Amino acid sequence: MSPKLLVIAGPLRGATYPIVDERLSIGRDPQNHVSVPDRSVSREHCVIVSQGDGFLIRDLGSHNGTLVNESSVKDQLLAHRDYITLGRTVLQFLTRDDVVLEDPTGATTISLPADRNAPPDSQLPTADLHALLRVSTMLHSFHAIYRGRGSSARTLLESHLLSLILEIIPASRGAILLYEESLDEPSSLSIADEAKGQRPVAISRELVKRVLSEGCGVLVEDDGPRQSLLLAPLLIRGQACGLIYLEGRAFREAHLQLLVAIAQLASMAMENAFQLEWLETENERLEAELYPDHHMIGDSAPLRTLQRNIARAAQTNSTVLILGETGTGKELVARAIHQSGPRAGKPFVAVNCAALSETLLESELFGHEKGAFTGAFAQKKGRLEIAEGGTIFLDEIGEVPLQLQVKLLRVLQERQTERVGGTVPIKLDIRLIAATNRNLEEEARAGRFRQDLYYRLNVVTLKTPALRDRPSDILPLAMHFAVKFGQQCGRRITGISPEAQAYLAHYEWPGNIRELENAIERAVVLGPGDMIQLEDLPESIREIGKPAGVGRSLPLQEAVDEAKRQAIARAFEQVRGDHAAAAGLLGVHPNYLYRLMRNLGMR
Repeated sequence: MSPKLLVIAGPLRGATYPIVDERLSIGRDPQNHVSVPDRSVSREHCVIVSQGDGFLIRDLGSHNGTLVNESSVKDQLLAHRDYITLGRTVLQFLTRDDVVLEDPTGATTISLPADRNAPPDSQLPTADLHALLRVSTMLHSFHAIYRGRGSSARTLLESHLLSLILEIIPASRGAILLYEESLDEPSSLSIADEAKGQRPVAISRELVKRVLSEGCGVLVEDDGPRQSLLLAPLLIRGQACGLIYLEGRAFREAHLQLLVAIAQLASMAMENAFQLEWLETENERLEAELYPDHHMIGDSAPLRTLQRNIARAAQTNSTVLILGETGTGKELVARAIHQSGPRAGKPFVAVNCAALSETLLESELFGHEKGAFTGAFAQKKGRLEIAEGGTIFLDEIGEVPLQLQVKLLRVLQERQTERVGGTVPIKLDIRLIAATNRNLEEEARAGRFRQDLYYRLNVVTLKTPALRDRPSDILPLAMHFAVKFGQQCGRRITGISPEAQAYLAHYEWPGNIRELENAIERAVVLGPGDMIQLEDLPESIREIGKPAGVGRSLPLQEAVDEAKRQAIARAFEQVRGDHAAAAGLLGVHPNYLYRLMRNLGMR
C-alpha cells in the first residue's frame, strides 16, 4: 500500500490521508493538504516531503512544536508506525497494513464469558494474580504519569498495556482493536510484535464478530502456523467497543482466563480515557465558539476585541458596516462573519464598488433583462440574486454613485430588487455587509452620500484596527507571510534576522497588512538566503530612522545613505533651495523627499 497518515486523536480522529505527492502540508489553515481544525495546531505546522526511498517530516516553526514518538523534532525521517503529535492531534505514519481481516479458519475454539462486573477468578494461580496486580498498578498510575499529554493519552495507554500483556502471557504478537461506528473495520489499533512486523496480523472476521457480539473471550487451540490465538473483548458501559488479540504457541485455558481478567481491568481505564478525550474535545468546541478561528494572525488586544465582536455579530441577521483603513482586512472580517453565522453554507458574494463604472456596477448588482440596453443579448442575474440565502459584501460602498444609492436603499428597506429593464420585483433573502475607508457620516453631511442609506447601513459597526495600532502582531504576521510565500516559491524560510525584525516593528505601515504582505513577498522572491535580511526589505522600510537597539548599519547601507545625501544636496544647489523643484529634479514626490531627508538626518 502507499504511505498514509491515520489520525488517531484530535478533531479528525479516524480520518486517513494517503501520501500520493512528494509533499504533504499539515496545519490549521484550509490551504493545507491536511487541514486540522485544532487551535493547538499552527496554521502552517509541518510538512512531510519525499526523500529518497522514505519520507521526512519538517517542522515549520510551529508554536507547540512537532513531536515524533514523544520527542520534539525539526527534521526527522519517518518509520512505519511512528506517532506524530501536533498539539492535541496525534497521527500515525503507516507504510503497510498491520492488520488483515481474513475469512474464518474453522479451528477448534473455547469461549469464556467476559462480565465486567464479575471479579477475576479466585482460582487463578498466584503468579497470575501478581500479574493482574501489575496491570492494575499500571492502569491506576497511568493518569498521573501521562497527565498533560492531552489526546495522545489513550494511544499511550494501549501501547503500554500491550507491552505489559506480552510480558505476562507467552504471546509473540498482539493487537488492540477499537471500533466506533461499525464492526467492519477498526477505527484505531495498536500493535506489539516481536518479529518487527515482517507480516501483517491476520485476524478472522468471524472471531472478531463473535467476540464483539457475544462479549466473550475466545481461545483458538489450533490455528495453522500460528498454533493458537487468544481474544478478549473490551467493554465500555456494557457494550463491546474493541478487543485484545494475541498470537502464540500452545495457549491454555488459564491464559484465556488471565486475558479476560486483564481486559476487565483495562476496560475501566479505557472508559476513563474515552471520557477524558470527550471532555477535551468538548472544551475545544466551546472554546472555538467563544473565540472562533477567523484565520486572523495575532494576539493583540485590538484584534481580540474585533474577534469577539465578529462572534456576536455573526449570530444575527443585521446589516454590518465595517470601517477601517485600506489594507486592514475588511473583506476578511466580512468572510469571518459569514462563515461563523447560520448562512455559512450559502453563497458569499463580494463586489468591489470602486472597481466598476456606474453602468457596469448597476448591471452587476441588479442584473438586467434581455434587450435592456445595447449589448444586453441575454438575461443576466445580478450579484444580489446570486447571493440568495447568503451574504452580499459591498466593498468601498462610499464610492457608489448617488443614483444607485437609491436602489440600494430599497433593497435594504424592502428586501427586493428589479433587474435593469425589468418590471417584476424579485424577493431577496440576503444579509448585507458593507465596508469603506471613508467617514460616511462626514460624507453624508457634505451631500456625497445619502443620509437615509447611511442610517440603514449603520446598524452594527465594526472597525478594523490599523497595523500600527497592533504592533505586537507585526512580526507574527511577517513570519506567516514568509512561510506562505516560501512554500509557493519552493524555498524554506527559517526566519527573519533580528535587524530586519527591528525595522519591521519600527515602521508605521501606512498600507497596513497589505503593504506588509507585499514587502515580505518581495523579500522572499528576491532574497538569496533562507533567512530574510534587512537588505531584502523594500527601500521605504530601510529609510526610516534606525530603531532603538539596532547596532551599526552595514557598510553597504552606509554607502547608499551617503550617496542619497550627496544627490539631494546637489539637487538643492541646482534649484537654489526650492524644495518642490528639487523633488522634481530627483523624480520623487515632495512629501517623500521630506520623509527621506528626515530619515537621513538632513535639514
